[in-house]
Amino acid sequence: MLSPDPWRALDAQPNVAALIAGLEARGGTPTQVRLRRRFLRFVPIRSGDRVLEVGCGSGVVVRDLATMVGGRGEVVGIDTSRTILTAARRLCRPAAGRARITLRIADGARLPFTADRFDATLGITVILHVAQPMVVVAEMARVTRAGGRVGLQDQDFGMVAVTHPDPALTDRILDGVVKHIYEEPYSGRRLPGLLRSAGLDQVRLRTDVFQDTTLEPWTKTFLERRAEYAVRFGLVDAAIAQRWLDGFTALVAARSCLFTLNSYGAVGVNPR
Repeated sequence: MLSPDPWRALDAQPNVAALIAGLEARGGTPTQVRLRRRFLRFVPIRSGDRVLEVGCGSGVVVRDLATMVGGRGEVVGIDTSRTILTAARRLCRPAAGRARITLRIADGARLPFTADRFDATLGITVILHVAQPMVVVAEMARVTRAGGRVGLQDQDFGMVAVTHPDPALTDRILDGVVKHIYEEPYSGRRLPGLLRSAGLDQVRLRTDVFQDTTLEPWTKTFLERRAEYAVRFGLVDAAIAQRWLDGFTALVAARSCLFTLNSYGAVGVNPR
């Protein structure tokens, strides 16, 4: 039986192309670009670094990393989905001239690399979808050299703020959907503890906020997907889900829309 979280078994999804397109849309949203690059500077990623990204998806972060590490650096991205890696290889082709890029099938819980292989190891919007996050973070620490950095960034669905004429219905849909899909929908707040439990030192935390007042394409898709899942899980019927979505449209027309989502970035240093 498939997990309700589509990212657990992406290749088995009927709408995989739409999910990949959604990743790219989110990755290109100006606010998301700023949050991501701010976190990469916080890690920090340096010129010449060897960097691993666990759960690289369509390669949004890999492309940023290639620019940051430059020609003397190396970027390795892994994912469990062959479909998304096919898309990533195509999308990352222009960035291959800026750094060495390798994309391969692998599981974050069993990384196929020797100890001390990387200067920095990253998991960006990944821990939310992982069945055993502690196992993955321990593996990330294992393949990171002494003095190297392990960085995690994730949203926290317990920290969503959104205006709507019916706040009770909004809570029923947003809270209900995440509890049906994710084992740990509040992963962002757990990141510093995961790093410390993996034996990392000098753990630092950065909190950023994704903000939208105009219902950008990624936000619109996010809300539409929540409405779709709410119907699928029996939280509301289709008519109520549509009424909920129409409430956002009216707010945008009145210039009264606000959607925010906290993003947490935690970084630790390998003491070995």
